[in-house]
Amino acid sequence: MRVLSGIQPTGRFHWGNYFGAIRQYIDLQGDRGRAFYFIANLHALTTVRERATLARYTLDAALDLVALGLDPEKATLFVQSDVPEVSELCWLLMTGTPMGLLERCVAYKDKKAKGLAADAGLFTYPVLMAADILAYDSDIVPVGEDQIQHIEVCRDLAASFNHEFGETFVLPKAKILDRSARVPGTDGEKMSKSYNNTLAVFEEPAALRKQIMRIVTDSRPMEQPKDPESDHLFQLYSLFASDAQREEMAALYRRGGFGYGEVKKALAELAIDFFGPARARRKELEAQPRRVREILGDGAATARAKAREVLRRAQDACGVRLPEPC
Repeated sequence: MRVLSGIQPTGRFHWGNYFGAIRQYIDLQGDRGRAFYFIANLHALTTVRERATLARYTLDAALDLVALGLDPEKATLFVQSDVPEVSELCWLLMTGTPMGLLERCVAYKDKKAKGLAADAGLFTYPVLMAADILAYDSDIVPVGEDQIQHIEVCRDLAASFNHEFGETFVLPKAKILDRSARVPGTDGEKMSKSYNNTLAVFEEPAALRKQIMRIVTDSRPMEQPKDPESDHLFQLYSLFASDAQREEMAALYRRGGFGYGEVKKALAELAIDFFGPARARRKELEAQPRRVREILGDGAATARAKAREVLRRAQDACGVRLPEPC
């Protein structure tokens, strides 16, 4: 069983990225060859249009993922654009993709409904995503609920190709990422770069403390009891706290007689300790830039070998590769 997922390098990873996806990617690691994870720089190109910025974000993503526990001995980590076979496979799929199918995709519809410019990259995004998945004979694709439609599109395109040209592609299944640990931003809304309310995984401790102390809270008096489950500061605290610490803090909320500053200080200490080992590993990796490039190079070689096999299978099936002479 092969697991595959990609993550866009559109900025530094924040707590929402880690608890919402990256931690679960790491948990799904197995024997080498079973998990393929890629840094989706071709997808990111639809939003990041500065050359140096995209290159920096791509390298940062590799450093962050390895530092957080993605083990190159257990998982194949590579950069999307280092596997050109995927782009060619994308075209083979594109030739049989109905326009109406892409017009119904949520990301495109939402942007169009808001009156924003939607380029061909966004419109055909689901086809490239399908090629990303099918190129490696992926069985399982961990995604959030907002990405389920893209997996359905992938399955539709693969099934259509198989029907037209014979069994070629493995039909993947979506694995819905656990969203039980809601990750609110500093303003209580969903943590997102687009909302400018994020807390970065690798923020320096002093700067992180300041950001946490500026988290927006309500103005209820200190003595008033409060419901912990409806408070975003408590939800952030719960991401890092042990069961005992969480129960103790919840009891404090229900009892009242405390200030939010007390919770913020406790949250800061837990978060700094939690990501401390990863920060140390990242600093070690930063001092070994050749090592990171070797990891990505080895991953790309493994990914290309598999993608080449699948591409040739698809080329043979649809007739764009001439058969060998008898």
